[in-house]
Amino acid sequence: MTRARTPARPGTPLVRCAIYTRKSTDEGLEQEFNSLDAQREAAEAYVTSQAGEGWRLLPLRYDDGGYTGGNMERPALQRLLADIRAGKIDCVIVYKVDRLSRSLLDFARLIETFEKHKVSFVSVTQQFNTANSMGRLVLNVLLSFAQFEREIIGERIRDKIAATKRKGKWAGGFPVLGYDVDRSGPSPRLVPNTREATRVRAIFQLYLDLGSMLPVVDELKRRDWRNKENRTSKDELRGGKPFNKCSLHALLSNPIYIGMVRHKTEVYPGEHEAIVEKDVFEEVQNLMRKNARCCGPLVRNKYGALLRGLMFCKGCDRTMVHSFCNKGGRLKYRYYTCTRAIKEGRRACPSPSLPAGETERVVVDQIRTIVTDPALQAEVIRQANAQYDAEIAEMMDERVRLERDLARHHAEIRRVAVAGNSDAATTILIADLHERIAQATARNEELDELIDDRHKARLNADDVRAGFADFDRLWDNLTPREQAKIIALVVARIEFDPTASAISVTFHPTAIRTLMQTKLGGAA
Repeated sequence: MTRARTPARPGTPLVRCAIYTRKSTDEGLEQEFNSLDAQREAAEAYVTSQAGEGWRLLPLRYDDGGYTGGNMERPALQRLLADIRAGKIDCVIVYKVDRLSRSLLDFARLIETFEKHKVSFVSVTQQFNTANSMGRLVLNVLLSFAQFEREIIGERIRDKIAATKRKGKWAGGFPVLGYDVDRSGPSPRLVPNTREATRVRAIFQLYLDLGSMLPVVDELKRRDWRNKENRTSKDELRGGKPFNKCSLHALLSNPIYIGMVRHKTEVYPGEHEAIVEKDVFEEVQNLMRKNARCCGPLVRNKYGALLRGLMFCKGCDRTMVHSFCNKGGRLKYRYYTCTRAIKEGRRACPSPSLPAGETERVVVDQIRTIVTDPALQAEVIRQANAQYDAEIAEMMDERVRLERDLARHHAEIRRVAVAGNSDAATTILIADLHERIAQATARNEELDELIDDRHKARLNADDVRAGFADFDRLWDNLTPREQAKIIALVVARIEFDPTASAISVTFHPTAIRTLMQTKLGGAA
């Protein structure tokens, strides 16, 4: 049935109306008549009822299906705002206020945009007039409840997931390798995928046979076995990637394979079928714990690697970590290895493992070179002071920009005060300007202190002599832990180039002053 449109009264201005609709989830949008259609139908009826006032509906639809109202990252909303700024819309109509936004801050910004471009706002089911203070109060109250409802929904969802997992049920998401989702019953549940389950059991056995992660990763790559591939509701593929050490560890440690469901730190009996024997799973966990004790970070750190966190493989641009091997309970060999080689296997990285002792000596010798080479000392001073000067110039430029911003903000406040407006948009604008002034003033004071510090930090030849006087005696008296701390303060980055088989050291510009302060104040 088509409603008869009441003709506009002579002389009535045209009001171009845009209807905005939104639904938080994709559920039901495939239906012939869905929630978005229902919202639009109600809004169209409202526009028809106002035809005598010159209201006319624009043909373009602004529908956001499957988008939350908690933010403004919505394509149709962004198109609506763009058309408002282009002067194509006079009135925005929604079914309810929370269809436009469930965030007070976002809604205030939207209303500010509407008022700036003289666009009115109408909610079909909630009658209010934003032209007066009482209407704005009602609007803010409605929006506060919408935001509260959104937060409550989030809490309910988290509680539902926890309760679902406590009952051993599948709580949603993508299934892991070895399982599919059966949706034929009253609630979805995990069922074994026979082909994938066979592979999962083979992976567990491979780890027990080979004894560590990397050989298993190499074997899985040789067989071209990959993680489970899933398809999203938007027909996008996820997963299907080759295994690495991290994804293999996630698979081997997942209790879902023995019929359990994990929620945070708790594990509950699941209603799905186990595909790995419990004793096999426990044997794998014990072996992983044993390997962690032998090769974990606590053991690596206790040997005080001097270059920890500073070594990088230039070929892979990955960190090189300190490791070791021992024999008969005694340390036999220390080395630095690229993390890519650890994660993906030796053939993935062109750099060999570097002997730790020799590599550390090379770096310390390069630090010592500054002591004995006057030309290098002069270059370090030049580079350090050049960086200080660049930082000072950059901060001076920022201070000039801040002064201009402060002047502009104060001028804007004076302009608003003279205009005498007291609507919501003006209140938001003044509050925002005061916040910007406070931030700019605080940053200006911070810059003054930083500029003064940089001037005081500039180096000269006396600093060099003080910093490196009696370096060898100082260095030999430090413990390995103190030496590692000094290197971390002095050195910015150490790179090993596998092509040239060379180690390069990049110093902090404050290296000399750091050594001077260490000499005077101690390394601990």
